[in-house]
Amino acid sequence: MHLLFVHQNFPAQFRYIAAKLANELGWRCTFVTERAEGTLPGVEKVLYQAQGGATLSNHVCTRNFENAVAHAHGVYEAMKARPDIQPDLIIAHTGFGSSLFLPYLYDAPIINFLEYFYSPVGQDLGYRPDQPVTELDLLRIKTKNAMILLDLENCDRGWTPTYYQRDYFPQVYRDKIEVIFDGIETEVYHRKENPQRRIGEGQYVEPGRRIVTYVARGFEMIRGFDIFMKVAKRIYEQFPEVVFVVVGTDRVHYGGDLKYIQAKSLREHLLAQETYDLSKFRFVGFVPQETLAEILSISDLHIYLTQPFITSWSMVNAMACEAVVLASDQVCVREYIQHGKNGLLGDFFDIEGLARQAIEVLNDPPAYRPLAEAARRTVEEKYSLQVALPRLIEFFEQVAARKREPSVRANLLVRPGTGPLASALKGAAQPGAQGVAE
Repeated sequence: MHLLFVHQNFPAQFRYIAAKLANELGWRCTFVTERAEGTLPGVEKVLYQAQGGATLSNHVCTRNFENAVAHAHGVYEAMKARPDIQPDLIIAHTGFGSSLFLPYLYDAPIINFLEYFYSPVGQDLGYRPDQPVTELDLLRIKTKNAMILLDLENCDRGWTPTYYQRDYFPQVYRDKIEVIFDGIETEVYHRKENPQRRIGEGQYVEPGRRIVTYVARGFEMIRGFDIFMKVAKRIYEQFPEVVFVVVGTDRVHYGGDLKYIQAKSLREHLLAQETYDLSKFRFVGFVPQETLAEILSISDLHIYLTQPFITSWSMVNAMACEAVVLASDQVCVREYIQHGKNGLLGDFFDIEGLARQAIEVLNDPPAYRPLAEAARRTVEEKYSLQVALPRLIEFFEQVAARKREPSVRANLLVRPGTGPLASALKGAAQPGAQGVAE
């Protein structure tokens, strides 16, 4: 079996899956990506370059689509230049390296990894009163689904990790989408025996202090970083013997926070608005996954906050490491956590209520160990790579068995760089003309 993975980043969501398939099952795995850094043992990497992209002269509602097409064209050109690669199955992340043009090169079936379908209601848009929605926001959110809808039509099957994610896609496509969680590496993420209180290279938390963890790719409102800081302040004012270990970077990845604040980052904004005792915090930046597992293993309480959006891997990693998780009560989170059974839930905006629950845990950690142990069982039974991988293998094999009709590419590309389609695409954009607008 030869799989072609498509993703703008590397290795992204396909890290564990591609490595396992290549090294344990002996499948040939090729990964086409824009990111030059990094390798995966046993996985061949092919680089592509986006062909053009959106500029400020483009309508704001079309820029996302312009960029998606530029990446899809880049993927197409890179693979056209490698006729030796003939996959049995294509697995692409729609929105981050579309498979749109690949049927002109291959008869292989396509599975598109579908992460998110944007909606003007029920999700993060308009969730926060301090982030008012403009009329242009509503127009733009509609067009952000353009490439996703094309990819849904273009693929043989879709794949998404949770029912929360699937259920936002249009009803007409839901039967086409398989729900399989992408898998937590529980051999890495587990509670360490007699762990050191190490939180990074040469950094330790002194004995006698409770440890509260918070993990996010970036410090931003969509992941409740501002709420976390306010909750943390309430906690240390009432429970001084605490340290907050914060993993992540001071950047905005998903939301439009910088439109609403007069600062270069959300953390800078928060520290200017209110006084915090920074001796209570350890901002450790990005850490390797082994270090993250160590940090989560020594956590007395893990706080995970999110608006209605895709639930972060970090929350499931914390559950796997048997941390007691206090999370915001959202539909996306309730798919993983049942309040009082394998974790705790609280209202996203209820700072006092979240702090109160946190202090109860910190006052008596042993009383909450059953929740942490149940969280680990939840991950082992539903979300571990050991559970996900057999289901994914079966799914991939079923889809790969359905060869596409060859007529879709007949007479279009006789050989690389020739034919009417190649000529048309050459005139579509100048290679290297990178987009600058989003």
